[in-house]
Amino acid sequence: MVLLDTHIWLWWLLGEDNLTPNERSAIDTLAEQKRVAISWVSVWETELLERKGRISLEPDAETWLRKAVSPNITTILAADVDVVLAQRKLPDTFHNDPADRLITATSILPGYPLATRDGRIRKAGCCPIWEP
Repeated sequence: MVLLDTHIWLWWLLGEDNLTPNERSAIDTLAEQKRVAISWVSVWETELLERKGRISLEPDAETWLRKAVSPNITTILAADVDVVLAQRKLPDTFHNDPADRLITATSILPGYPLATRDGRIRKAGCCPIWEP
């Protein structure tokens, strides 16, 4: 299983050119194998981005989100006490963005590699990083 950070998930599903052809193909293959996961935080962040007008979800946010989280596309990893406690173990130098802290903690617990371009998360070295 590979955990996609919010931006990777959106780039993949929205067809953004920010992913390399190799990355897109690798994620497509993972999805066919039902090995793509996201944190519930990504669903929340996506709704916030859409509501603020930073992204457009067609035909509307509710329809897009419901389709994007269907089990044939991705597995949603829920929050629980273990995720909250795991983020407390992040290094003191890890930045304070709550979404990034929770997504990283969600990656650490099961040991799923995290697909992210976030330099701060990558630099922290506290979770495995996915490389296609």
